Amino acid sequence: MDPLPKAERLLSMVERLKLRPHRVAELSQYYGVSQRTVERDLEALAQFGFPVERMGRGLYRIADRQPTLHPIEALALFAAGRLLYHQAPTRQYESALEKLARMLPEPLRTLLLKSTSGLKERQGDSRTLEMVARALLERRVLAFEYRSGGSKNWRPKEVLVYFLEANRTNLGLYAVGYERTYHRQVLTFKLSRMRNTRLLEETYELPEDFDPNAYFHQAWGVVGAREDLVEIQLRFTPEAAWRVLEGDYPGLEVYRRLPDGSLLARLKAVPFKNGVPWEVLSWIQSFGPRVEVLAPPELRSLWLEEVRQILAKASTGVGAQG
Repeated sequence: MDPLPKAERLLSMVERLKLRPHRVAELSQYYGVSQRTVERDLEALAQFGFPVERMGRGLYRIADRQPTLHPIEALALFAAGRLLYHQAPTRQYESALEKLARMLPEPLRTLLLKSTSGLKERQGDSRTLEMVARALLERRVLAFEYRSGGSKNWRPKEVLVYFLEANRTNLGLYAVGYERTYHRQVLTFKLSRMRNTRLLEETYELPEDFDPNAYFHQAWGVVGAREDLVEIQLRFTPEAAWRVLEGDYPGLEVYRRLPDGSLLARLKAVPFKNGVPWEVLSWIQSFGPRVEVLAPPELRSLWLEEVRQILAKASTGVGAQG
């Protein structure tokens, strides 16, 4: 990193030394200054009243008062840090994780830092992430080009961003907002499908009647509220029954238990792409032969057709290696 002005370096050093002990050589390499400069900085921090402690030869820390957390609160923050690591598309998330780690007691703090060190290598599109975040924080209209899943065409969009959501299945980031270019309704857009993002000077206010909980109430993934929901009926074999009964699946209702241990279940899902609830279909397919689609007929036909295609490829040996 480029050398910071001294004042910024000192403030940054305080945060890093509160997070965990650092060696002078490590700080020297991180800030791009000499070890003697780091030693002078540590002396300056001590003179300014920061409790700089020497823990060994060349090893220093600043004692940090941690908030008192209930064990469950500490575990919740630790879990949030792990989820943030899995979802993080860019190395810029590292500073957010470090700040979160500071709130944790040991050994959770050290464990979180060690388990999330791989963020330094991530090379995601930080510009899109920054533009979307600024659009929401500054209430400015976001303009970008968008390519829907499976499409080859990029289309211009202007969106008033209302919310950001992480898909619970693939942890991808999505922006929810009013698309005023064509559809003129609240839609969901995947950040990784955006390009040439920029902020317009025009601002907007978040509508008071937009409720994220209501929008995602029937969402299986990130496709939000719609009135034209499709009711899906499924039969799960006894081998899959335990997964269904213990899983937290939105809107899934088990309405009958059969004598052999099978389950009949139903749910309402948002149709997408030609009226098919694709987000639910991928979840159904994850059960393999332990589930059967009973209704609606369109979804059952698609489910069966994909099964036939798999059987056809297996029978012809496509992809088999001799």
